[in-house]
Amino acid sequence: VQLQASGGGLVQAGGSLRLSCAASGRTFSRYDLGWFRQAPGKEREFVALISASDIPYYADFVKGRFAIARDNAKNTVYLQMNSPKPEDTAVYYCGTRLRGPPYETSSYTNWGQGTEVTVSS
Repeated sequence: VQLQASGGGLVQAGGSLRLSCAASGRTFSRYDLGWFRQAPGKEREFVALISASDIPYYADFVKGRFAIARDNAKNTVYLQMNSPKPEDTAVYYCGTRLRGPPYETSSYTNWGQGTEVTVSS
């Protein structure tokens, strides 16, 4: 599976933005899919995951603001960012989870090229 994230850009705090991650390959529906982000000078951190059975899981700092969803017919996973804050500014990446804790980068593979999100105050 190869992943490609898109949809990033400049957004005002309190606005909204939807990121997409498109995948190639026929086995997309079998994977748990996660979103991570990496801000300048910081480590990559977990944002959200959606399981193959369509169960979402979120980092505490995005609960109630972001929503993850998947469309297996389109081989795409989405991250709806509502009410973003300046501290959400980062490059956002998607990946497929093989095994291990959903919040660990080592649990993932097939990282796509990220998409940059800048939230202005």
